[in-house]
Amino acid sequence: MALPYELLIGLRYTRAKRRNHFISFISLISMLGIGLGVAALIVVLSVMNGFQKELRTRILGVASHIEIVGINGELPDWASVIAQTRQHPEVRESAPFVQSQGMFTFDGGVKGAMVRGIIPDQEDRVADFRKTIKSGSLDDLRAGEFGVVLGADLARSLHVFTGDKVTLIAPQGSVTPAGMIPRLKSFKVVGIFEVGMFEYDSGLALINLQDAQTLYQMGDKVSGIRLKVDDLFQAPRIARELARYINADAYLNDWTKSHANFFRAVAIEKNMMFIILSLIVAVAAFNLVSTLVMAVTDKQADIAILRTLGARPLSIMGVFVIQGALVGFIGLGLGVAGGIALALNIDVVVPFIENVFGVHFLDKSVYYISDLPSELQWGDVWGVTAISFVLALLATLYPSWRASRVNPAEALRYE
Repeated sequence: MALPYELLIGLRYTRAKRRNHFISFISLISMLGIGLGVAALIVVLSVMNGFQKELRTRILGVASHIEIVGINGELPDWASVIAQTRQHPEVRESAPFVQSQGMFTFDGGVKGAMVRGIIPDQEDRVADFRKTIKSGSLDDLRAGEFGVVLGADLARSLHVFTGDKVTLIAPQGSVTPAGMIPRLKSFKVVGIFEVGMFEYDSGLALINLQDAQTLYQMGDKVSGIRLKVDDLFQAPRIARELARYINADAYLNDWTKSHANFFRAVAIEKNMMFIILSLIVAVAAFNLVSTLVMAVTDKQADIAILRTLGARPLSIMGVFVIQGALVGFIGLGLGVAGGIALALNIDVVVPFIENVFGVHFLDKSVYYISDLPSELQWGDVWGVTAISFVLALLATLYPSWRASRVNPAEALRYE
């Protein structure tokens, strides 16, 4: 089957060596510019996806899908509340907890932290603390032994190691004839965990639930209940539905509310980076305008001959649309291939650059995550490809229209 002559001529113009080498140079720059912009857009979107996934994984490793917290920080009949939550078919696991502020002291050092009382076996059902333990064991948090598992940065700031004893000062004091005396208790460090998020590594300590109830004078009460559901993305809906099952004075919070600022910031950053880098692709694509304008000027005699042979203006326009689209398509293909390759190997490329130049891109105390993650989503790749190709096509329309308006008599006057 014979190809249309517009396609054949457009392909020939793309491959042919031009008398004006500057046009070829501009065409190459346009092609590389599109490729670089597309590759950068794919890599940045993949990094933002990976950052969002890593942040969600680490947060949910120490947080929970849904929390039921007593209005005054105390939930008295928590066993019956757990039984009520199990009536919902999508609630998988549950675990009680006690949470309050405390201050740790060791060898003259003082550090404030959030103290969370847990039952290790039940906590494993709703969180992944056990996977983050760097030394010691979570099982050593036994009732009555007053053991504590500290975050890595918290332990580092106190200069303590597994086996050392720290003093925990509770905000609830004891009334004596001398006045209010803070409650102090010695705890043995039985483990150190490292989640990889500065917020938790530097400010969270785990103790046994009964020890926390004793220290904070809560009796049999707890601060709340942590729940794990079948689908974490359905947690907001499940939390709303659980309100009908629970007969207690309590608040229900899902992970999207308790850490909404993190995920909202990541989503906004991803959208803004998409817009900014799309403008880079647009600038590179519209470089095709200057390339094709010069190509039309260079090929005026050819256009005039085609017109005298009976070519329609629409056919002339099609020739240069094909030429420009092919340049854009080649640049787009290079960009997609390079972007995918870099996004899939960013865990190798970034450490190499850091080692060569002696820099570290992500400070854990600022970005919560110290390693640059990446998750390639094919939906983003197809979206970037479609937008870039449309921009390249739009850039070809005006020069191609100008080519179709060339007057054969004027073009051939000085030939």
